[in-house]
Amino acid sequence: QVQLQESGPGLVNSSQTLSLTCTVFGGSITTNSYYWSWIRQPPGKGLEWIGYIRSGGSIGYKPSLKSRTSISRDTSKNQFTLQLSSVTPEDTAVYYCARVGSFQNLITTTKGGDDYWGQGTQVTVSS
Repeated sequence: QVQLQESGPGLVNSSQTLSLTCTVFGGSITTNSYYWSWIRQPPGKGLEWIGYIRSGGSIGYKPSLKSRTSISRDTSKNQFTLQLSSVTPEDTAVYYCARVGSFQNLITTTKGGDDYWGQGTQVTVSS
């Protein structure tokens, strides 16, 4: 059973960079063709995909967030990370990391039968 666990600061100041790490257990982030993804949910709003790094190493970002987002990985630790720069209070959200099987599931934030999500971590951006 694959498990994902998010970690990082719960409070970030405006204009600074939000950094989160996802540690994966029970499966390698370099095998198969999964989208190792970051997704968030602001308070009172729906889920929003942020970006992904594929098992083969290719990376993609949601266009509206691309200029502020960086996703990388450390294969020796089976981790992948999210950095979101120049944050504002509008970036306050629960942030999830996930293993997603298809791009369609990712952009529609639909949890498929073979997808695994972490339990999420609250990040608050102070003004």
